[in-house]
Amino acid sequence: MSDLELRGVTKAYGNVEVIKGIDLKVEDGDFCVFVGPSGCGKSTLLRMISGLEPISGGDVCIGGDVVNDLGPADRGLAMVFQSYALYPHMTVRQNLSFGLENLRASKAEITERVTATAQMLQIEMLLDRRPKDLSGGQRQRVAIGRAVVREPQIFLFDEPLSNLDAELRVEMRGEISRLHRRLNNTMIYVTHDQVEAMTMADKIAVLRDGRLEQFGRPLDLYNTPDNIFVAGFIGSPKMNFFPGRVEAGGLRLETGTVVALPPGKFMLNEGEQVTLGIRPNGMQPAETGLPLTVSGVERLGGESYLYGTASDGTAVTVHCAGQTKIEPGTQIALTLETGEAHVFSTQSGQSLLRKGA
Repeated sequence: MSDLELRGVTKAYGNVEVIKGIDLKVEDGDFCVFVGPSGCGKSTLLRMISGLEPISGGDVCIGGDVVNDLGPADRGLAMVFQSYALYPHMTVRQNLSFGLENLRASKAEITERVTATAQMLQIEMLLDRRPKDLSGGQRQRVAIGRAVVREPQIFLFDEPLSNLDAELRVEMRGEISRLHRRLNNTMIYVTHDQVEAMTMADKIAVLRDGRLEQFGRPLDLYNTPDNIFVAGFIGSPKMNFFPGRVEAGGLRLETGTVVALPPGKFMLNEGEQVTLGIRPNGMQPAETGLPLTVSGVERLGGESYLYGTASDGTAVTVHCAGQTKIEPGTQIALTLETGEAHVFSTQSGQSLLRKGA
């Protein structure tokens, strides 16, 4: 068993608490992504799991055993860093075998594991090169290989793709996902890129300011976010938010537009201040509707994005299929797909979706 459980885990530096009581369980074989803005505590949490950072309170459990007092080498983990952390004076073969040599594995076992790992990651032709002779993508494969060769219970990835260009990031995302399917090991992956989180994860843990905001499957977080922070963080481009007030006829936005919501879907009280959330693909240009002044247009060929402001100054992003003829400076109207709308309490930020709706 290689499940991971965090029980009330905290971390403080003096009087400053940076991890504020996180409870989380990652099942055996899951690919779990920690995601959140810079400074939210995701890398600190990963280092606490690895044993590189002592915890201030709570328990870290691996396979049902509390490992608070075990060192990094004794936790059955392998970590892949953002900076690759390869030994520059060693060949790829030596980099892969170094950890096994420290574990006093036999030469035959080292050769077998290194060969199998190199073939799996398609780096067998690089074994006699040094890191300076490799591209960024090749270095990252070697860094991953150094983790794989140890046959750990759990893999830890700390923003491993952030040094790569956009095209190579997409390629390496696919390679890491395929590696997970082949090995079926538990993997914990830290990133600030929610696109990486959505495309790679079995489960996502959204962190903010040292707290766990929501934990669940990617599409669950996208379709039913618990609060306005998760709703704005998960999804690209981000969700649009419109302030408004509940009245008898529906929801009156500050733009003056009245929006009729599906009956019984939300827990609403007349007169309550709320925030309406609509994703960019939930609005379309129309003859009448929410007024928008278009300030920018992105034409990507198969799709287009409109950027503008509503009459109350709210920034709005609209996704349009295909190629649009709308130009910057144009005044248009938008229809809102309220069947996919989200409503949040303006005061607490929590979703007002009725359970089971």
